Amino acid sequence: MSLPIPVGTWAAVSEQVVREMTVAHFHAHMPEVYGTPFMIYLMEVAAERAMAPWLGPGWTSVGVAVDVRHLAATPAGFTVTARAEVVERDEKTVTFRVEARDGVELIGEGRHVRAPIELARFARGVEQKRREAPGLRTDR
Repeated sequence: MSLPIPVGTWAAVSEQVVREMTVAHFHAHMPEVYGTPFMIYLMEVAAERAMAPWLGPGWTSVGVAVDVRHLAATPAGFTVTARAEVVERDEKTVTFRVEARDGVELIGEGRHVRAPIELARFARGVEQKRREAPGLRTDR
């Protein structure tokens, strides 16, 4: 599926950092600051939202590559806003410049690549993988 999504298309999404999103929630000896995986996920959500209007019914997008630097710590209680802007596209993927800010400073930046997928076809592939997996129970 070739997307007509223009370079420069962007979306942003925000969330308030709660303790469950901090490194300390998972590792008590660590500081109570926004975890890198949560920041990356927010960047992916922003990119997905930028792509969504350009996808037809029965289609969505999935992340296929992330190259991000986490630049600064953000304490719980702050609001983080991630922004994703299309910088490149080809026949199979859309590349975004992503960044995250916490209201004080830039806390993360990088690139993220997404690919459009047809949900029904994707689901068939996942189900086929389940059936072929040795020793994996599929009755759950």
